[in-house]
This record gives sequence, C-alpha cells and structure tokens, in this order.
Amino acid sequence: MMLGKIVGKVTTMQFDMLSSSTLTRKYQFVQVHHAEYGFVLCQIGELERTSDQLLAHCVVIGYKDSEGSIRTPRSPFHVGAEILEAEDDFVEGIVKIGGEGALLGRLEGKNILVRLDLQKVLTKHLCVLAKSGAGKSYTVGVLIEEILERGIPLLIIDPHGEYSSMKFPSGEREKLARWNLEPQTYGSRLQEFGDVTTNPDVKPLKLDEKMSSYELMKILPINLSQSQEAVLFSVVKDLEEINFDNIILGLEQMNSSSKWNIIDTLTYLRNLRIFSSSPTPLSEIIRPGKGSIVNLRGITPEVQDVIVYRLLKDLFLARKQGKIAPFFCIIEEAHNFCPEKGVGKTKSLDVIRLISSEGRKFGFGLCVVSQRPALVQKSILAQCSTQIIMKITNPNDLRAVTGALEGVTSHTEDEIQNLSIGSALVCGIVDRPLMVEIRPRKSQHGGHAVDMISQTPVAFESSGRDEYKDKTRVEEGVHSQSTLPRVETKVVQQTGHDERDDEYAPKVMEEAAQFEGAGLVVMPKLTLRDIELASSRPISKITTYSIPATLFQVQQHGFDFPILVDRVKGKLIIDPDEDRKAELRELGMGTQFLRKPVYAKVEGDVKIDAQLTSLVLRGEISKFSMVLDFCECDIVYRKVDFS
Repeated sequence: MMLGKIVGKVTTMQFDMLSSSTLTRKYQFVQVHHAEYGFVLCQIGELERTSDQLLAHCVVIGYKDSEGSIRTPRSPFHVGAEILEAEDDFVEGIVKIGGEGALLGRLEGKNILVRLDLQKVLTKHLCVLAKSGAGKSYTVGVLIEEILERGIPLLIIDPHGEYSSMKFPSGEREKLARWNLEPQTYGSRLQEFGDVTTNPDVKPLKLDEKMSSYELMKILPINLSQSQEAVLFSVVKDLEEINFDNIILGLEQMNSSSKWNIIDTLTYLRNLRIFSSSPTPLSEIIRPGKGSIVNLRGITPEVQDVIVYRLLKDLFLARKQGKIAPFFCIIEEAHNFCPEKGVGKTKSLDVIRLISSEGRKFGFGLCVVSQRPALVQKSILAQCSTQIIMKITNPNDLRAVTGALEGVTSHTEDEIQNLSIGSALVCGIVDRPLMVEIRPRKSQHGGHAVDMISQTPVAFESSGRDEYKDKTRVEEGVHSQSTLPRVETKVVQQTGHDERDDEYAPKVMEEAAQFEGAGLVVMPKLTLRDIELASSRPISKITTYSIPATLFQVQQHGFDFPILVDRVKGKLIIDPDEDRKAELRELGMGTQFLRKPVYAKVEGDVKIDAQLTSLVLRGEISKFSMVLDFCECDIVYRKVDFS
C-alpha cells in the first residue's frame, strides 16, 4: 500500500514524505525503491501536520547486500519516489530479528517477533535503563526466563529481592495465550543465596575470609584515617593467617585510641557471618543449567557493596583461570555499585569496570540495570553493545543515555520520554533503534510497588510488633513465610532405668533450636573474651574452622532429641568444644546412647534440605524409630595458640 511520495531535500540517511494515506503512523516501517539497490527499508521517525498536509520525517535503515550484511545507500532516493508500507517478510529479512534467538517481544505496529542473538548479548554486555515503574525489572525477568531455558549459567545481584518470585508461575494466562505461551515456574532452575537472618528461605552466602592486607583495607565499609591505617597494618603485617578473630585480638592488645572504630567494624562484619573459613564454593554459585540469585534484601548498602566487590572479584579470577563455566551476570540498581565520577566511590566500582572492559574475553557477560543512568559510570555503559531503553523523563538521565550509548542520538530523546509502559527502544540489533512491545512474563513478577491501601496489619508474635503484609501476595505464595512446622529441639539425658518410670524419667532440656528458616551455626560455648579472661598466658594466634555437619532430630522410646553428625568424617559429635566424636555404629538401639546430653548450643535458624533424604534413609541414622527432621549446619571450632 502506497503511503506517499518523497518531497523536499533528500540525503542518504533521511528524507521527508508527503503522506497521502490516513494510515501513516510514527515508527511505521516503509520501503522505497532505489534505482541501484532495489527496495530499501526506512522508518518514520516523526510526523508533522499543517492545515492542509501531513509531512513524515523518515530515516534510512538500509538494504541487504549479496553477503547478507545491512548497508545504507551511497546515493539518495529520487524526489517523487513512491513510499510503500513495508511488508512483514521484508522487515524481518532486513533487520534479522527472527530466527531462534531469545524472544523479547514484537515490533510495535507489526506482527513480527523480536528475538535477540544471545551469543552477542551475553558476550558483548547489555544495559537496561528506565525510570522507576517503567517496566525495567519486568523486562529483565523476560531475559532471565530466556537465558534459563537455554541452560546458560546465570548470576543475579538482587538488592531488593525482586526475582525470588520467578519460582512461581505467572497469573497472566490470557496475555500469555495471545503470545502462544503458558505460565511457567523456574524454581527448579534457580537457587537463592543471601542473609539467612533476614531471608530465611535462602541458602547462606559465605565469602572467603582469607585475604591480603590490601584486600582487608579494601573491604572495610568505613574510610580509615592515616592513623587507623597505620594501626591496622601494624597488626596485620605480623599475622600468619589474616582473619577477623586474629585481627581483633591483635587490635585489642594495641595501645591506641584509633583502634576502637576498627574493632567495632570488624566485629560487625564477623557477626554478619558473611565471611567464613569454609566459603561457599564458586562452582556451587555458578552451575551449568542453573541461575543463582544473590538476594541482598535487608543488608545495609555498605555491606552490599562489600559482598558484590568480593564475590565478583573471586568469580572473575576463577573465570580467568577456567575454574568455573562461562556465565552471565545481571547487576540490579547498578548505580549503587558503579557510580559515575563525582557521585560517589564504592568498593565494587573497579572490579565492575574491569569486567565491562575485559570480561567478554573470558566468558564473563555483564548486564547493568539502573533507573538512574546519569549516576552510572559512563565508561561501563559505553561497553554495552546492546541497549534496552524504556521510559525516561529526567533531563540528566536523558543526556546521559544519548551521550554514552551508540545508536541513541539527541533526536531520540522525545521518543524515550513518550514511551508507554511495556515498550522499549532496543539498540544494537541494527543501527536504528527498534520500538519493541515486551512480551508477557511466564513467571511471576516480583517488582510491583507495595499496595498500601489493601494491606492489613498482622501481628507477629516472634517480633513483638505489628508487621504489614499484602493479603493477596501472601495467598499467591510470593512472600509467605516457610511452611515448615515449628519444632523444638530437645536435649535428653537418659539413664539406665526404664523410661516409663516417672521417678527415673529423663530430664528434658528445651534448647533454643527451631527447625524453620536457614543458616544454623553451632558456635563454641566459650567466646574469645571468655578465653582471654580465663587464660594466664597471652594469646598469640586464633585459627577458626568451620566444619559441615548435619543436625538430626530423632525419636527413641517416645523421646525427641538431636544428634549432630560430622559430614566430613561421618562421626557422631559428642562435644564440639572438646572435639569429642564417636562412630555412628556406637549409637545402638538401647539407652546406653547419650548417657550425658549431646551438646547443641545453636544460634540462628535451620533450613530443611531435601537432598539429605538419602543420608537419613541409610546407615545408622535409620536405626531410630523415627527421624523427625534434619538440616545442614556448620560447626565453628577455634584453635587457640598461646605465647
């Protein structure tokens, strides 16, 4: 169908069309016949109406040469040439947005699916930029679905816990049906790490506490004065093993008033239990066919920065050494981790900048997501070959986008400001930005704003204060608490007498262990301060060990009690402080077992791990009449050397 003819001044890159059709629309694709190159694909960029005519300003996209590459004409069209509405097959053949790539959406105004070449996107970096509420996280969720379905290892830095909801299917069945898609859950393909004290449904994330003096200075979430740096370095330089316990002990022995702020900070970091002598293996975080969410919700921004710095640094080094598979990393709220010069300085800035410039060589893809492009370092944005830009209205952010990204010019500022929710300008597929309608999510979107009107106050006995929950979201299971039963761990002291005799009934001590949540840690009974006060000799060195164990709650003769098993040596732990262990076969079936209480001083909560079922069903554990519950935990040992 003819839409009009070329009028006025014509260049090789743009021209004006006098429209003769009422169906002419902005962003419409048109095709114009060129005497030398045949039909060339163009697009209407803007419309201008006067009292008696409609003028369309068009840009030239190009034609496909004999080698399949997109070229722009070297000579302009003839004035008066007819302009036709572009056919779908012609558009799809020129811009190459079909094929088997990741389904992002469809061209606005056309029934043409837009698929991204994941090989290009994942190796040459990507940025997703939009104002708050414009659909940024929703679009990233679409990309995550496509990446997970192809089994590509994925890491998501999630400061607000928005992507946990992908474990649940979407409720937008009607929208998905119009795209020939169905709701889907990605729970089996996602694993979630984070702080178990604030997010009981996640796996604990443990970072390696062994570090150099330079790294220690780097990770501290405070700015040290010169005197503080001198005090800290004087302690660190003489240590054989640098860990928080040894540094704190050394600082306490220093005669300096500058030490207290450092001690408080180190104690705070240690008590977070993020750093450990038994860190989470990097091969567990980056697993083929799996996506890992690092949920930082509830963690202070300063500590989030430290976690991102150390995690990305270790992963980049491991990837360079070939210890982990190639993977793609998505960083939400990137302006908080890699800010522009003059805006702020973060721990993670240097490593993210390094990954943006060198990561593609080593199979470390990067996606930066931000609602404030003006606050993101421009050198990092410039490294992103593919850009997905949604509605932005802030003038500073608009200038940052047009100044840092290829393919986005000042002429597109009006387009970006007028984008509707759910639409995006996608740059990097072709030279000209494409207007794309984003497809609906198969999984549940977790980035909705909180509905304060429909919320109902719910009193939580555990916190002693009123909390607020969205009733609808809880019913859908998005933010519901763990459904595991609340079971108290009982430590039982048995005797050689009949348990049915009231006079000799075992004494039950109800310790503070609850089988709900995650991250149980069996700590030593004596603190470092207790050891110092009880010792007549000065302490020279403290070595901290973290041993993986399994805590079982079993039932025997009608009584419930816990047993603790060392998963490394496969032995029953009688007393962690004295490192007393016994063979599992010594448990037996009678009452000789547990003549004295099993020590299980616990801190934190416990997460049941279904993968341990096989351990419960085999071996000596199955001798008990019933295994009520079990969980993974860590036993913390401290080896103290005296001067």
